Amino acid sequence: MAKRPHARSRRTAAALGLSLCLALPAGCGSDTDGKASVPEGWSTLDTDSLSVGYPKTQGYAEQPAAERSGSNAAVALKVEDGIRTGMVSVQLNFATGVSDAAEAAAAAGAGIGMGATRKSTKDVRLTGPSTARDARRIDYDFTADGQNDTPNKGTPMTGVLVAGVDSGGVPFVVRLNAVKGAVEGAELDAFVGSIAVK
Repeated sequence: MAKRPHARSRRTAAALGLSLCLALPAGCGSDTDGKASVPEGWSTLDTDSLSVGYPKTQGYAEQPAAERSGSNAAVALKVEDGIRTGMVSVQLNFATGVSDAAEAAAAAGAGIGMGATRKSTKDVRLTGPSTARDARRIDYDFTADGQNDTPNKGTPMTGVLVAGVDSGGVPFVVRLNAVKGAVEGAELDAFVGSIAVK
C-alpha cells in the first residue's frame, strides 16, 4: 500500500512531462537533426546553421534569395497592400570575434536601434547539438520608420531576436518583427521554440 502513492506520483510526473513536451513546439529531448518542430500551419526557413518556423497561415511567405538583402540568409515576409507588416529573418556570421551566446546577443542587440525599448533579455535553450543549444532572447518594442515599404512612420511594432553560435562556431541572429498586436506572447514563444540549431 505504501508504494502505490509513490508509483502514482511517478506516473503523474511522467505524464506531466510528456504533456509539456507535446505542448511546447521544441526544446524537449536532445534533438540533433537541425529541423524545427513547428506548430500546425507554420512552415520553416532552413539555413546552413539553423532552421526556424514562421506562421505561414498568417500570410508570411518565404522571400526568394534574389530579392532579399545580402546580409540575410533567409527571410519570410508578411505583406499587406504592399506594406511589409511582418518579417522573420536569419543572419549568419553577422559579427566578428563572437564565440558564445552572450557575445552574439550583445552584437545583435546593438542593431535593434536607438528608438527601441527592450522589454526583457533571458537565456534560452534551443533544439540541436549540446554545444550549440545555448542562446539569448531579447524582446523589444519599436516604431516603424516608414521606409522600404514598412508601415507608416511611428506605427508601434514589436520584435524578438534570438542570438547564439552554431556547432561550427558561426554566430547567428534570428528575428521576428511585426506590427504590435499582430503576434502576441504565445506565438512569440512558439517562434523561439521552433529554432533548431545545427
